Amino acid sequence: MTPEPLTVRSITPPECRSCSASLPVDEHFCPQCSRIQSLGRHGDYFAFLDLPRRLEIDPQDLDRRFRDLSRKFHPDFYYNASPAERLASLERSSYLNDAYRALKQPVSRIEHLLSIEGLPLGPGDQGNAKVPPSLLEEVFALNEELDEIRDARHSGADAAALADRLAAARRPIEAKRDEHEHALAAASARWDSQASAGADERRATLETLRQLLLERNYIVNLLASIEREAAAHG
Repeated sequence: MTPEPLTVRSITPPECRSCSASLPVDEHFCPQCSRIQSLGRHGDYFAFLDLPRRLEIDPQDLDRRFRDLSRKFHPDFYYNASPAERLASLERSSYLNDAYRALKQPVSRIEHLLSIEGLPLGPGDQGNAKVPPSLLEEVFALNEELDEIRDARHSGADAAALADRLAAARRPIEAKRDEHEHALAAASARWDSQASAGADERRATLETLRQLLLERNYIVNLLASIEREAAAHG
């Protein structure tokens, strides 16, 4: 029995709901009839704003793109449009705000890049998860010092002296934070230079960014614990 020839399944491109014209992926408006399109599949803020996946973004260019699309998506322009177009304007306006907030700040920009590149931070990564090995020494020393400061506070120790101890405990953590900011900037620049690099090289940079971000989040939590202790002193 002769086997049937294999057939290649074609992927049907999206179509405009108004004129049925084929649409390029991630197109905001139909190139044929100019009608706004429903949001549909998305998840890439860079593509939504027509930006390359780079971590160095010109803030003025980002603001310009945001303002331009905000005007085009504004629901007031679609007051007399069809229900589908009104819904599309609301969806795209909301998504635009999310994209702008995420890409405006360097840290959330890195988080989004990691997410769309397949290395997202999980919910447990944002809180007091397992101590990163590179921070063990600082975490141990800080926790020990905070315990002693709490005991001293409960014993009625001088508030000014305790404030000085807290300030001293904060300094090495702040230094570690600054060190990580520089490392993140360097890794971000390395990612931006790897547009034509191999997949393994790019993956290694993403993993470096992810690890640095996890450590940075833990450092932020450490500083927050110092601030809570300082607030307890009134």
